[in-house]
Amino acid sequence: MTDTPDPKRDLDAAEAALQVLDRLESADLSAESVDTALQLLADKRRRLLLEVVRTYDEELTLPDAAEEVARRETGRPVVDLPAEHVKRVYISLYHDHLPRLVDAGLLEYEQERDLVEPGYSR
Repeated sequence: MTDTPDPKRDLDAAEAALQVLDRLESADLSAESVDTALQLLADKRRRLLLEVVRTYDEELTLPDAAEEVARRETGRPVVDLPAEHVKRVYISLYHDHLPRLVDAGLLEYEQERDLVEPGYSR
């Protein structure tokens, strides 16, 4: 089965890109900062983790965050998600995505209690 282009999706993506560019032009940011920000946001799972933490705007356990990320990725209720899928999401967050977001100052992580919280000014 071949993928057929979706003109609506392509227009939406183009509009989103133009809106981002408009915002960047009006901001006083270095090209390096913009590149780093776009790299951080390029991965959907990182965006979802940030979205989850911003939604709750308080500390939550990484396992709870992983469940919510998995729910948002799949669109299925948590009770319908295979435990193995949630475990894979948790592992990818813990080993890949969370360290990047912590290093960037977007999140804070307390390993002893497995807690994640916003790292930015609220």
